[in-house]
Amino acid sequence: MASATYRHSDENRMATIVDRTIPFIETHHHLWELDRFPYEWLRDPGTVGHNERLGDYKMLRTDWGIERLLKEFYGSNVIKSVHVEGDSRAADPVAETAWLQAIADRYGFPHAIVVFCDLQRDGAEQQLARHVESKNTRGVRIREHPDDPDAPAFRRAYAALERYNLSYELNASPGKLISGRDVANAYPRIQMILGHAGFPLERTREYFARWRREISALAEARNVACKISGLGMVDHDWTVESIRPWVLHCIEAFGVDRAMFGTNWPVDVLYSTYLRQIDAYRSILTTAGFSREDQEKLLFRNAERFYRI
Repeated sequence: MASATYRHSDENRMATIVDRTIPFIETHHHLWELDRFPYEWLRDPGTVGHNERLGDYKMLRTDWGIERLLKEFYGSNVIKSVHVEGDSRAADPVAETAWLQAIADRYGFPHAIVVFCDLQRDGAEQQLARHVESKNTRGVRIREHPDDPDAPAFRRAYAALERYNLSYELNASPGKLISGRDVANAYPRIQMILGHAGFPLERTREYFARWRREISALAEARNVACKISGLGMVDHDWTVESIRPWVLHCIEAFGVDRAMFGTNWPVDVLYSTYLRQIDAYRSILTTAGFSREDQEKLLFRNAERFYRI
């Protein structure tokens, strides 16, 4: 993990060039209460292998409620947020959605909820109908994009997303991004949103080239948008320079009208402060020469449109 001294100097450098008057919409965060749902990945990390990817994440194995999250937002001009299901492993996934809707009704955050519904199982359509009873429900994420997206159960459930006006949060890495494009093309009226910039799992030159090709191919489907988030999960000691090529290629491939930003908070608290994360995005956009209008699209206007908030 980057040292506190380095982070402090990094933050100071970015603060001289970023424009925090442009609002930010957080498009990927989580909330959890450990006494509410099983959260197996938080209770017994040794059984799921998360330490290998995230590093020691003991500090996450505690409650992360809405008041704590709102404090993290301080200084970054966050005006709205999108909650993505937190792998609660609730016996009934709709219970997580109802809990989050109750939080939104009380606090005004989150403004959109991406729910868990196993689209590969029979009965998913009926569960979707129950999820949308919560008015902030906007999309669906499953654990991982299926190996066989042509399976009848997945196809039926995926088609139902159009009926409920829900987006599909593509949870895939290189190797499955082309499959995502093919599904998007097969259902052009369903909005697909790529999570975590395609979740690149390595930081080698060869892997970057592969990721870059697949991101460009996925972007060919016009009903796919890209969420740039979660880059710290593999690049634990990230810097503005180390994440810059990943950020800029996402924007290059999808254009300024189909890209947006998120963090993966609180997971990425392991690797940075919240302010530093958002300032890094702002810094990259500023030094790349994006106009204020385009920065507004990338930092909040696109998120408002894609999540209808």
